[in-house]
Amino acid sequence: MLTIRKSQARGYADHGWLKSFHSFSFANYYDPEFMGWGNLRVINEDRIAPGTGFGTHGHKDMEIISYVLSGELAHKDSMGNVKGIPPGDVQRMSAGRGVMHSEFNHAPQSQTHFLQIWIEPNVRGIEPSYEQQAVSPADKRGKLVRIAGPEQARVKIHADANLYAGLFNDAEHAQLQIAAGRKAYVHLIRGQLQVNGVALQTGDAALLQDETQITLNQGQDAEVLVFDLAA
Repeated sequence: MLTIRKSQARGYADHGWLKSFHSFSFANYYDPEFMGWGNLRVINEDRIAPGTGFGTHGHKDMEIISYVLSGELAHKDSMGNVKGIPPGDVQRMSAGRGVMHSEFNHAPQSQTHFLQIWIEPNVRGIEPSYEQQAVSPADKRGKLVRIAGPEQARVKIHADANLYAGLFNDAEHAQLQIAAGRKAYVHLIRGQLQVNGVALQTGDAALLQDETQITLNQGQDAEVLVFDLAA
């Protein structure tokens, strides 16, 4: 079964300095139909105005992934990490038993556009940790590269989930096998793409259950994230 969630159906919050689309219930946006999908809990598409950001705040027992689309995200945390996250990098923070951090856009004139992703961990109370790796456009061109997962991924997450990224245009295509009993989620960051023969536009998502395979094709300037998730 494949269900399409249109971009405009997402929750939306405009805080002035922050404009955010919520794929699942988050903060003041609540929809009992969309509390998460499998162990995927949050996908927020955030745009941070120049010179602003999220002040220091805490997280616990969550795998948090940042995927920057434009601009740069400045990260600082209680583990001592002070990092800049440019487009193309994937950043993972395992909150474990507790971590404090902040995220800012220090650019004076350009906004930072990024995806904030939360995945529920399969182990709790661990030591907090941080990891960041570059993923070039060539790595993603015409294929799906595993950017986050419990093993053999660019960054390691402590969760029963794998996250893939890909860029597709014209005849480029890819397939991903989904094991029985698992769910999948396809989020189209930009462009146009077909998922199992169904067309997605920028910001749309496909929720898949009881499907054995994902086929991506007919891309037009498409950038996509694909999640293989515990049900």
